[in-house]
Amino acid sequence: MPSGSGSGDLPVDVPCRGAAEAAGRGIRHPEPQCPAGMERERRSVSGVLSSLSLLCVILDLQLDGSLASRQAEIESHLEMGRKLLAAGQLAEALSHYHSAVDGDPKNYLTYYKRATVYLAMGKFRSALPDLSKAIDLKPDFLAARLQRANILLKQGDTEDAEEDFRAVLLSSPTNEEAKSQLQRVQEVEQSREEAMEAYDKEEYAEAISLLEKVIEYSPWDPNVRELRSECYLRIGDLNMAIQDLKPTTKLRNDNRAAFLKLSRLYYSMGEQDESLSQVRECLKLDQDDKDCFTHYKQVKKLSRQLESAEEFVRDHRYEAAIEKFEAVMKTEPNVEIYRKRAIERICHCLSKSQHAEAAIKRCTEAHQRDPLNPQVLRDRAEAYILNEEYEKAVEDYQQAKEQDGDNEEIKEGLERAQKLLKQSRKRDYYKILGVKRNANKQEVIKAYRKLAQQWHPDNFQTEEEKKEAEKKFIDIAAAKEVLTDPEMRQKVDAGEDPLDPENQQGSSGHHQQWPFEFNPFSSGNFHFKFNFN
Repeated sequence: MPSGSGSGDLPVDVPCRGAAEAAGRGIRHPEPQCPAGMERERRSVSGVLSSLSLLCVILDLQLDGSLASRQAEIESHLEMGRKLLAAGQLAEALSHYHSAVDGDPKNYLTYYKRATVYLAMGKFRSALPDLSKAIDLKPDFLAARLQRANILLKQGDTEDAEEDFRAVLLSSPTNEEAKSQLQRVQEVEQSREEAMEAYDKEEYAEAISLLEKVIEYSPWDPNVRELRSECYLRIGDLNMAIQDLKPTTKLRNDNRAAFLKLSRLYYSMGEQDESLSQVRECLKLDQDDKDCFTHYKQVKKLSRQLESAEEFVRDHRYEAAIEKFEAVMKTEPNVEIYRKRAIERICHCLSKSQHAEAAIKRCTEAHQRDPLNPQVLRDRAEAYILNEEYEKAVEDYQQAKEQDGDNEEIKEGLERAQKLLKQSRKRDYYKILGVKRNANKQEVIKAYRKLAQQWHPDNFQTEEEKKEAEKKFIDIAAAKEVLTDPEMRQKVDAGEDPLDPENQQGSSGHHQQWPFEFNPFSSGNFHFKFNFN
């Protein structure tokens, strides 16, 4: 095809270049003329190339500007992170360091600074990857390596910690911190090994002592805490076992076993509310955990029964409360502390509901199970008072006071029991009428009418009989007056005799006129022929 065909397969400047070459050899030709189509195409391509060059320059400038802008933004985040960290605003500082790391993932310092914030927040597990990344980017970054080694030691990862400490000393042989910590690594390894040997020999106290140093240097190691917790369990110290076990729920991811064990320990100690709280944490991690769910149902049922029973007690619904406490013993027959608590509360309810003999029986059982419980002694003392066994009531209150001398209720109860004992040795208005201490007014009047008719002097013939009946009748009438008067009866129930002149000293009111020897026959309002009311 002729060169001027304009097919576009060859460079558009070929014909023009050929004419120039001929001129260079001294050959004169007429000025060559490029075909019109090829000239236009040449000019078009030249324009495009010029535009592309200009575009590249513009893009380079924009790229440089973008990089500069991004770097300035990263620096801004780092500066804000530093200021917020210094101010103690850790969450806000962490947010800025996140942005700095995202903006410059090849900068080892941004990882290190973010790790510092994690450590300040107590998130050592999150700090470790950042420290490792900083070390990967800059292997000779000794500050990051030393920090990582310290975390590894606290986690109980002594092998990796030793490797890092030795790497620091290789580059900086005089580093005192690395020297000191390397020695601690060796101490931890030795103490841990000796503690395991002591545990295997069932020398639990010795194992606990050895683990003290291990935990001092490796407080974030769940293995040694679990081991010491088990040692405390073996010697019967449940509270210390719990103290060691609790941190492991955070030191291990998804530590359902620890939550379940804690729940069972609290349950065995009678702390059902805390037991419920711990087993719920287990179910938060896995709601289908069979062991946790089974235990949860047991604790929940028992907890509801106890809560319901105590609510009945607060409402003075003692019979309903007793039923609930009986149900508690059926729900949990194997854990002694719940049976002991249920019997103790049944004792209390019976003493409050005026069931004297039943209360004495239950309170005696409760006292045998828990001899050092002053509340049981108080409740049994009240039951003895209901049963008019005042000497026993005084004895129980005295024992209760020895166990809890600051309890005002027990002090007042003892004083009342002593007064009732003293009063019982003089005259007991309830005994005179033959009524219980919880008899209502109608029962008192009914008993009075019956006895007044029986012992009225007109019913007797001889002077001696009449005098004896008159004396009996005076006591009956006095008992009726006292027990039908709320104020005087309250004094009687408090252990005082409202008709005793010793208790009238300095008192005021209409009762002051009553002499100790109450005599209805001396009153102008009294007649032998009267209606008994």
